Amino acid sequence: MKVEKAAGPVYTVARFWRCALQVNPSGYQSKYRGAEHGLGEHAYNQQLLEQCLAHGIQVVGVADHGSVDAVDGLRKVLEPHGIVVFPGFEIASSEKIHMVCLFPEGTTRDQLNRYLGRLELTDVQDTVRPSRKTCLDLAQIIFDLGGFWYAAHMTGSNGLLRLNQDGGGLVHIWKNEALVKAGQIPGPLSDLPAKYKQIVLNQDPAYLRDHRIALLNAKDVARPQDLGDPSASCWVKMTKPGFEGFTMAFKDAQSRIRLGALPEEHYSRLDNLRFHGGYLDGISIELSAHLNAIIGGRGTGKSTLVECLRYLLDVPPNATSARRQHDDIVRANLGAGGRIELDVVSHALHGRRYLVSRRYGEPPNVKDDQGNVSTLHPRDLLPRIEIYSQNEIFELARDPASQTDILTRFLPNGIALAGELSAVIKRLAENREKLLATVRQRDELQAQVARLPKLSEQVQQFKSLGLESKLALVPQLERERQLAGRVNEELARVAEGLTALEESAPDTTFLSDKALDSLPHVSMLAALRATLDDLATAMKTQLDSLRLLHTNAEKTANQQQAELKASLDADSIALEKVFASLPALAGKPGRDVGRAYQELLREIESIRPGETKVATLDRLLAELESQRRNLLDEFYRLRDQRSDELRAAVKKLNRMLDGKLRLNLRIGGQRRALKAFLSNIPGLGEKRLAWIDHAGDDLTVAALVRAIRDGESVLKSLTFDWGMQNSVVETLARLDRSSVLQLEEIDLQDRILIELNIAHQGEAFKPLDQLSTGQQCTAILHLLLLENHDPLVMDQPEDNLDNAFIADRIVTQLRSAKTERQFLFATHNANIPVFGDAEWIGIFSATESQAHMPAQAQGSIDVPEIRDRVAGILEGGREAFSQRKEKYGF
Repeated sequence: MKVEKAAGPVYTVARFWRCALQVNPSGYQSKYRGAEHGLGEHAYNQQLLEQCLAHGIQVVGVADHGSVDAVDGLRKVLEPHGIVVFPGFEIASSEKIHMVCLFPEGTTRDQLNRYLGRLELTDVQDTVRPSRKTCLDLAQIIFDLGGFWYAAHMTGSNGLLRLNQDGGGLVHIWKNEALVKAGQIPGPLSDLPAKYKQIVLNQDPAYLRDHRIALLNAKDVARPQDLGDPSASCWVKMTKPGFEGFTMAFKDAQSRIRLGALPEEHYSRLDNLRFHGGYLDGISIELSAHLNAIIGGRGTGKSTLVECLRYLLDVPPNATSARRQHDDIVRANLGAGGRIELDVVSHALHGRRYLVSRRYGEPPNVKDDQGNVSTLHPRDLLPRIEIYSQNEIFELARDPASQTDILTRFLPNGIALAGELSAVIKRLAENREKLLATVRQRDELQAQVARLPKLSEQVQQFKSLGLESKLALVPQLERERQLAGRVNEELARVAEGLTALEESAPDTTFLSDKALDSLPHVSMLAALRATLDDLATAMKTQLDSLRLLHTNAEKTANQQQAELKASLDADSIALEKVFASLPALAGKPGRDVGRAYQELLREIESIRPGETKVATLDRLLAELESQRRNLLDEFYRLRDQRSDELRAAVKKLNRMLDGKLRLNLRIGGQRRALKAFLSNIPGLGEKRLAWIDHAGDDLTVAALVRAIRDGESVLKSLTFDWGMQNSVVETLARLDRSSVLQLEEIDLQDRILIELNIAHQGEAFKPLDQLSTGQQCTAILHLLLLENHDPLVMDQPEDNLDNAFIADRIVTQLRSAKTERQFLFATHNANIPVFGDAEWIGIFSATESQAHMPAQAQGSIDVPEIRDRVAGILEGGREAFSQRKEKYGF
């Protein structure tokens, strides 16, 4: 962020600035190369300016051979346009090593000339004559004068490496890290000949240094157009472009110096965060795309910021206790109308920028880069963002399911696969409900049909009394009543079919003129619409005809049903007379005997169609069971695919985490779901289910279901292998069909077995459950730092981390990961912002009721004020940083 004030701009984020560090004045081309560029000094300087602006060069180092006469002219042209000029010169040592010497931007030409004198380079006629002083003597003087130097043309004929290779005895110069910090190479590191590459990468034993030398691209610029050559410039990370930040960069060159083009940032970013109202009112932050660190005394607002960010993005904690604490913090610090705003760049939505805002008590609001309110939710913008409050890493270390979830980002089809599995499990549940309902219906019908033999035997008793001939009409009338009812069912079914057909007619609204407007093939799409319209019209005509047919049939059938009913009623009246004429039997009047016979036959006729329905339901059951077998096969196939992808991901991660973590995969190893299901069954408590955790890999849901279906004897045969008690076997053997089907649908996900290398040198891997709390959290953080296109936000991760592992392992991984992912840590640990080289450090302070973080309290470690405040707040002040002198510079 650049905030304009009276005293000039204030910068708050370290970023890479493009630096051309060997720019020569207009006379250089003709004086040293024997060629003319045809430009006077003013025109040359103007074209240099144009080239700087065109190529985004913000820092220029002026380095003529032994002369500083042209420095002021260049400064006068470049500096009004915000281009920082480091004045200096190029010299040669007594060993003829070329050295480019640069000094702070405010250094005057008179001072520079005095410096040349100190270096014994005052011959205005022969500015290329070597000094009588050695390279190391010159280097010491340059640093004493407050300047900086690098070995120019390091692989050229007058370069430090070429002399070394020629046996000049200058290895001692190369290995002097206090005075030899940087060297120029002619292009990309990959283009260097092997003999040089091995040296600069610190792989040649003869030239071994404690730290690699910093490499620069700084080709001699003799003509303005030379600035367009990629090898003429390099990138230096600074908060503010200036000499102090520039020299600080060489104390951490691996993080702060880059050659060639900067990689594009193809990942999500939280950009600008603003608070309105509440405890954080007025705080405005521009976050770096890389590593961000929030520091401050306890109670100044670090956790508040993280929890408010959680609230803004609607990513609440999972644990109940953490969620309650989150709600309390947000309510206390953002209540009474507080509002947060955040600019987000979304990788999931192809790098588009959105504004997310949220007022306390209201849902989040998302606007696109045109200011239009979007239907998107913040999680649509950042689907894999990870935000962890204090102690949540510890909770992760204790939860195998969450550990496996961390790895799903490495599955090529992870999200799609999870969706497919969820859909199959849902269809299995639907199949189970249909299957059980069909079984119940069939069982009920079978129970009724089972009564037919008994009812038929009773009919035979009536027949044996000689009533069959007198009551022969009774079964016939009951059969007719059944058939008449079936006619009405058929007519109703046809009506339902016509309604369904009407609802399935084509709807061409989606091909309206408005929908087709401006499309390139509108005529073809309009022709397709006409075809559908014709079909819809024809269907309506046919439906009208069919409805008329149905109506007429219904009218006719109603008339016929009325006639049939009248005949049946007449026959029933005639039967009543027959019943009345029957002789008494066993003390019952003949009328009652006849009616009992009639009711018996009526019951038989009502049950008899059930025989056919049972056969139909048996066929339906066979279809449902076949469908279930296919669904289970699909379920197992998707589960195996997930396991295969996890297995490949584990191999990939083991390569990435070589020497830090070792991962193994236990197929179906997460058994919590199985225990949770069985614990709901009476008689199966926690203690009786302990065998599940200790059983071998042959315990699977499918194997358990098969054993239950095979019966108690088979289950008992497995007690030794699985460790079940007899009481558990008896309970499982009595499970009803519904429970067994539900058991069959349980998805035992795979478990990641994590081992941490606890040795500082070599390898000594130890399983997660045998580690200390700090080591467990360190192992989990290793996983969290791995590939993810969305940011990682953590509140005081060091609370549960082993401090030695932070310095030795985590920071190293973080420095690498931050080039491909954004991180935001609220921390008390100096290792993260300092050795992690945070591009943005925000320092909280607070009054009684208000947090403060002005622009002057934001920046990187290369800003003196930030550096001093970091030293004062983190880990007890300067004394704790006595071992970090090289980094802090004091």
